[in-house]
Amino acid sequence: MRTVLHAEWTKLRTLASNVWLLLGIVAATVGVGAAAGGLTDSSGVNHAVDATKLSLSGVYLGQLVVATLAVVAISEEYATGMIRVTLTAAPRRGPVLLAKAAILTGVTGVAGLVAVAGELAIGRYTLPANGLDPAHGYALISLGSGSTITAAMGTVLYMALIGLFSLGIATMIRDTGVAVGIVTALLYGPALLAHIVGGSLGRRVEQLAPMTAGLAIQATTHLQTLPIQPLAGIGVLSIWAIASLLLAATALRLRDA
Repeated sequence: MRTVLHAEWTKLRTLASNVWLLLGIVAATVGVGAAAGGLTDSSGVNHAVDATKLSLSGVYLGQLVVATLAVVAISEEYATGMIRVTLTAAPRRGPVLLAKAAILTGVTGVAGLVAVAGELAIGRYTLPANGLDPAHGYALISLGSGSTITAAMGTVLYMALIGLFSLGIATMIRDTGVAVGIVTALLYGPALLAHIVGGSLGRRVEQLAPMTAGLAIQATTHLQTLPIQPLAGIGVLSIWAIASLLLAATALRLRDA
């Protein structure tokens, strides 16, 4: 297993596009989070706004870059035929997928941690300037708050789980464009559907869909109004990720390279 892990780490770090994607995770996440905070004015919002969650909103775009990185981690091997070399060198296919998942989780976690730290730092200073400060009834973003720590680390975990979920989809589909399209549809499609149908059905969709359930972990205020509680929501996303990887492992074992 150690040899397989080393091989997967070597492949990931020596491919220039992967380095750019990792930088893209940070840039997209921090950039959108900063824009969301910078464009928010206390005069146009009410006290139901969750300042921490607003600061972390860059994940809505950053997760697409995470998904792309996860997809190309295996789909490009199929596109180039390199997967045959990989499976010849490591005939046991389960450890190959497990190694890819482990390396992907590690690098995504680091990128996510940097991105989340950047979002919170920017939010700490930009939101008060826009009126979301104690004088207007908003607490300052602080890592001394347990709820903020939970939201921050939960967001990092969310991004890692999105990577694993996407890796599983790509292993089954094998095509980069199609796999990214499917992941995108599964992430954003249910959220749009829930908004359209509304009511109890829309709420149930939000409880079961990977993005809407998983991102409940970012909430720090008004938890009673959420369609699903934060820890339960990240649990739902974990089930999606595990199911995706189990199906991927089965497909990898049963199909030819």
